Amino acid sequence: MPRALAGWFAPKEAEAAGALPVRLGGRGSFSASTTPAQVKGFDQPLVWVTVALLLWGLVMVYSASIAMPDNPKFTFYSHTHFVIRHAMSMVVAFVAALIAFQIPVQTWERLAPWLFVASLVLLILVLGVGRGVNGAKRWISLGVMNFQPSELAKFAVLLYASDYMVRKMEVKEHFFRAVAPMAVAVAVIGLLLLAEPDMGAFMVIAVIAMGILFLGGVNARMFFLIAAVIVVAFGLMIAFSEWRRERIFAYLDPWNDKYSMGKGYQLSHSLIAIGRGEIFGVGLGGSVEKLHWLPEAHTDFLLAVIGEEFGLVGVIAVIGLFLWMTRRIMHIGRQAIALDRVFAGLVAQGVGVWMGFQAFINMGVNLGALPTKGLTLPLMSYGGSAILINLVAIAVVLRVDYENRQLMHGGRV
Repeated sequence: MPRALAGWFAPKEAEAAGALPVRLGGRGSFSASTTPAQVKGFDQPLVWVTVALLLWGLVMVYSASIAMPDNPKFTFYSHTHFVIRHAMSMVVAFVAALIAFQIPVQTWERLAPWLFVASLVLLILVLGVGRGVNGAKRWISLGVMNFQPSELAKFAVLLYASDYMVRKMEVKEHFFRAVAPMAVAVAVIGLLLLAEPDMGAFMVIAVIAMGILFLGGVNARMFFLIAAVIVVAFGLMIAFSEWRRERIFAYLDPWNDKYSMGKGYQLSHSLIAIGRGEIFGVGLGGSVEKLHWLPEAHTDFLLAVIGEEFGLVGVIAVIGLFLWMTRRIMHIGRQAIALDRVFAGLVAQGVGVWMGFQAFINMGVNLGALPTKGLTLPLMSYGGSAILINLVAIAVVLRVDYENRQLMHGGRV
């Protein structure tokens, strides 16, 4: 059995206790073996799974966008326009990830408040000079690529919330002293995102912040109170927004004549694509729905094209890769916390919450289990700034793992 698969089935607690010092309920540590282990600089299986998702995504972006120039809207584009831009974004993101990996976690902790302020400035700036697409102003044009400030905001909130919980650790049982300031910060971000509008990004940011508060040890009653407030807030947004209500109704009955050619059009054609793929799919490049039937096939609905061309097997493979990645990232975070590196642990686990939740929402939308939201599939869908920030976040997790390994083998960080 390959080592990566063996690691999936082997209990992580046992693995950690086998040769590495692990805290037991905060009372101490032990080592079940004194046999020296080979030191590796980073988590190689996590790197290979990330590479697999990136390369598969590159192939699927090409497959999903190859026919787009046949549409009068994209008549001046070549058949390789989107895949070339996506590949260029991956190269830029790879360089940025290499740089991010070189930055110590302590430096990220110092930068957290400044990155949060920078994300606020960019979210304000995009409302004034942002590029409008389909009625939303979410992008700042940089010439070679369009940058989406909401992607940076996810990463900035992740770092800021982790740093905030470390600073507020002594008062985490007091609601107003521990939670209220963070709630205000997230609310400000939310108002700016809703002004774009980008409710999907706000949902992800709210879940990241909530996840870090919970993992940081906030009282369970306060956590469920926060969750209830957020659910009510999103409910009120839907109730007082006619076009959001229409999306919910279209989700509940996408085949209705009222919605099938309107709000339910994307969902109905996504379901047709996945149904057409059956078990093994129609083969790479054989999708019919991508031929101007399914809008945003190379971005939000890339999974539907995967389902049509690779069938149920392909969809399960994608779900399995994201499950494995999320579990691995969460394990790295738990390991850091066991080594009394609370900030590093919360950052890693926050990335796990981010990747897992956004992938879950995108998959749910494509499969008709959730209402349509403008969220891409991490690491796979077309989008320069999303790929950039996703890879930087993964690089920070790898840095956390690198420092964990150094500490566990008697080194310093």
